[in-house]
Amino acid sequence: MSLNDLIADMLTRIRNAQMAEHEKVDIVLSKINQSIADILKEEGYVKNYKVIKDGDSRGTLRLYLKYDDQGKPVLSGLKRESKPGLRKYVGADAIPVVLNGLGITILSTSKGVITGEQAKRLNVG
Repeated sequence: MSLNDLIADMLTRIRNAQMAEHEKVDIVLSKINQSIADILKEEGYVKNYKVIKDGDSRGTLRLYLKYDDQGKPVLSGLKRESKPGLRKYVGADAIPVVLNGLGITILSTSKGVITGEQAKRLNVG
């Protein structure tokens, strides 16, 4: 399987699994996808995740999705801003606020993959 944009693929798989009300979703394993999954778990947007190594292949990242009491997905409005064809760069002072502070922004910085709040504290963009 040859994928060019692993992050966009991850977000699409999560959205599709939530629309089908799946309990879990399997995603292609990569360092950045695992870092994003780690942040989603820390922030309480997914129950858990597990790394599954499949011998020779790249491996799989299994995300266990989280739903509220009414059965609605906890994650909503997943959007990829910076794309391979059009990169977006922001400074620490220009990191966007999502849903008036109720959502999170995930950034790839020189300090690794972190939330927008952490990036503001560390003064990185």
